[in-house]
Amino acid sequence: MSFATLGVPADLVAALGARDITQPFPIQAATIADVLAGRDVCGKAPTGSGKTLAFGVPLVARVPKARPRRPRALVLAPTRELAAQIQKDLQPLAAVRDLRVFSVYGGVGYEPQKRALRNGVEVLVACPGRLEDLIDQRAVRLDAVEIVVLDEADRMADMGFLPAVRRILDQTAEVRQTVLFSATLDGDVAVLTRDYQQSPIRHEVQVPEDDWASAEHVFEDLTPDSRLDRTAAVVADAGPTIVFTHTRRGADRVAKRLAAAGVSAAPIHGGLSQVKRDQALRAFRDGKVRALVATDVAARGIHVEAVACVVHFDPPVDSKTYVHRSGRTARAGASGRVVSFVTGDQRKASLKMRRELGLSGAERTTAHAHSSHKARANDFDRAGRNRNQSRPADAGARTRGGADGERRPRDEKPGRTGDDRRRVEQGAAARTTSDRERGKAERGKRAAAPSADGGSRGEATGRDQPRRGRAAARSRGRQRRPAR
Repeated sequence: MSFATLGVPADLVAALGARDITQPFPIQAATIADVLAGRDVCGKAPTGSGKTLAFGVPLVARVPKARPRRPRALVLAPTRELAAQIQKDLQPLAAVRDLRVFSVYGGVGYEPQKRALRNGVEVLVACPGRLEDLIDQRAVRLDAVEIVVLDEADRMADMGFLPAVRRILDQTAEVRQTVLFSATLDGDVAVLTRDYQQSPIRHEVQVPEDDWASAEHVFEDLTPDSRLDRTAAVVADAGPTIVFTHTRRGADRVAKRLAAAGVSAAPIHGGLSQVKRDQALRAFRDGKVRALVATDVAARGIHVEAVACVVHFDPPVDSKTYVHRSGRTARAGASGRVVSFVTGDQRKASLKMRRELGLSGAERTTAHAHSSHKARANDFDRAGRNRNQSRPADAGARTRGGADGERRPRDEKPGRTGDDRRRVEQGAAARTTSDRERGKAERGKRAAAPSADGGSRGEATGRDQPRRGRAAARSRGRQRRPAR
C-alpha cells in the first residue's frame, strides 16, 4: 500500500517521497482515507507510531486559506515540545500548498505569536493554556476552525487539560470535523468522543509487541543515597540516557550532580524557559549531552531517536507512567534498556506494578557493588552489626538459630540442660523478690523524710493519697477559689 492508494494528492505524495517517506505506517494506512473524506475519527495507537502524519497529511490536503486571526484548522497538544514537533513535521507539506503552520505555547513571549496570528495561519498547533490566553487577549478567534485534531488526548486528560479543551472546542465552528488520537480511548477520552464527535469511526492499531516491552528491564534494589552514583555508572555504560525524576527541583539537582561526577547532563522541565528547554533537547540530540534529566510532564513531548537507556531515578506513579517513560527507548525495533531504582519503602508498589505489566520475571539485582553504601540498611541488625560479617564459632549458641541455621525453640538452645534452666528461673525469681523488697523499703524512707513545707512526703504527694482523699482535696480547693 502507498500514500497514493489512500487518496493522498500527488503533490503531497511527492513531498513525502522527498523525505524518503513512501510506505504508510499501520495507523496511517488505517486512518488517512477516512480523515481525507471528512469523517470524525478515533485513532488508538502507541506513542511514536506515526500519528502526526496520520492526521497531518489529510489536514494539509483539506484546509482552506485563512484570514488574519482566524485559523481554519486547530491541533491541540499537551506539551510545548510536542507542539513544536508537530509544526516541524507539517511545515514541509504545507509549504507545497503555500499554507502556514504555526505553534503557540507557554514559556516564550506573546508578541511573536500575536504577529503570526495577525498575518494569518491556516493550521494552528497549540497547547491549551497559551491558546486560552491568546483568546482572552483577542489575538485569535476560533469560530472559523472547521477541522480539530486532539493529539495525545489521554495525556491531556492526565495533565488536567480537559476543562480547557472543552472550552476551546465550544468556540470552534458548530459544523466541524473532529479527529482524536490517543493511546487509550476510555475514561475522559471517551467523554470527549461522546460530546464532540459525530458517529466517529474507530481505528485501533494492535502492535505485536510494544517497543517498551522489547527493551531489557532491570530493577535494582539500593539505598536512596546511592542512586546518583549508580546513575552515573549506567549512563557511562549505556550511552544517551533519559533520567526521570518526580520534581523540577529533583531534575535540577540530579543534572547538577551528574555533571559534577563527570557525566554531561541537562535538565528539562516546566520551570525552564522554552529557550532553555530547546537548548537542552538539541544538545541531547546532537550528542553534546549524554543524560537528559526530565520530569514526566516535560518528557511527554520528547521524541528522540537512538535513546540507549531510560533510568527511573524516582519511581513512576503508576504502570501507565512506566510504559510512557520506558517508551523513550527501544523505538522502531532498536535495542534499549530500562533501569528502575527501588528503595526499601518502594518495593511493595514496585512488585505490584511489575505484575500488572507482566514484568514479574524481569531481572532484579541488588546493587551492592554499584552503591556508595556497600551494604543495604536491612543487612544490619539493631545493634548496628553487619549481618554479612563472619561470626565467632560459638555465635550460634547465642541466637535462636544454631551454627547450622536451624531454628530451635527458645528452651532448647544448645549447651543448656533442664537443671540449668531451673537454676536460671530460680535466680530470676529471687532477683524479682529482692527488687520488690528494696523498692518497698525505699518508698518507706521517702514517706518518712520531711518535706520542704515541714510535712512528710507521703502527706504532700497526691499519688500516695487514697483516691477519696484526693477528690476531697480537689473539692476543698474549688471551694476556696475566688469567684471571677
